[in-house]
Amino acid sequence: MYTVLIGLAVICAVWGVVAALLIAADLQRRGMKISYLWLRLLILKYLHEYAKITREQTGRVGPLFYHYVVPLNVALVLCIILAIRG
Repeated sequence: MYTVLIGLAVICAVWGVVAALLIAADLQRRGMKISYLWLRLLILKYLHEYAKITREQTGRVGPLFYHYVVPLNVALVLCIILAIRG
């Protein structure tokens, strides 16, 4: 059971990292200067900018926003469950 939860948490974390890279690439395509070196620290700023830009263009937040937020929250819940049960 622990192995499955750890595997799911790792998959969610990787999914979040890939989504962060896709958000950065999308913002760079739209003309925003992106620092991949400091991406871990600036991802929340980039996430906010992505949400703002996509909301202005389409009236809705872009799908990559949810592809970042949801898996990382799931990974957090799985880690909490592992900590409680462990």
